[in-house]
Amino acid sequence: MASSPDATASPGSAPEPPKSTLAVGSSERRGRVRLRRAAVMAVPATAVAAGLAILTAQGALGVQFAISGMPFTVTATELNGTGFEQFGNLDTMADDSPNAGDTGGQVLVVTSAIKNATLTKLCQSVNLGGTNLLITAGGGKDKVAATDLTTDSTELSGNAEFSNIEIGNDASTLNKARARGNKGVFSQQADTVHIGNLRQTNYATTAGVFKLPGLRLRFSDSGC
Repeated sequence: MASSPDATASPGSAPEPPKSTLAVGSSERRGRVRLRRAAVMAVPATAVAAGLAILTAQGALGVQFAISGMPFTVTATELNGTGFEQFGNLDTMADDSPNAGDTGGQVLVVTSAIKNATLTKLCQSVNLGGTNLLITAGGGKDKVAATDLTTDSTELSGNAEFSNIEIGNDASTLNKARARGNKGVFSQQADTVHIGNLRQTNYATTAGVFKLPGLRLRFSDSGC
């Protein structure tokens, strides 16, 4: 509760300002979180490698769970997809996560949603401190395949090509995949997407169906 001004203050004297009982560190952290939320509504489109990537948010089929806050790397020699969308928001960690640092437990991400996707030579790795958990798949004749795929990224690079792209949509009106963003958020969508030499730093991935032919999971001294 805030303290009240002195009721016996003499006429003409200014009352003392209310004193908050919140800790300074708590106020600063809440301030940062508010600024991050406000930034989502203001971020412009950003050029990434040979394609466009828009700061994006979790959609209807985006992340619906508390993220660990540990980033992981995903690479593929080639990604092809039909029904592509991108738009922006925040992913949230579990309360009191040790990975929160000074972020307030939230990460500004790029969510890419693809209705149907195939990936060639998929590699995923997460640094566990001294070793990496490494997953590979799709290195043979069969490619990795996914439906209703979403990835929440902080970095994305590659050589991209889109067909029938629309840039500047309101994220709540997207209709190429099954994801939706918040009203008033900048977004883009396209009928198809091709990305060569894909590389992402992700915080979450979801899919309706995820087929991983030739799956191999192991610990490794190096990541993707």
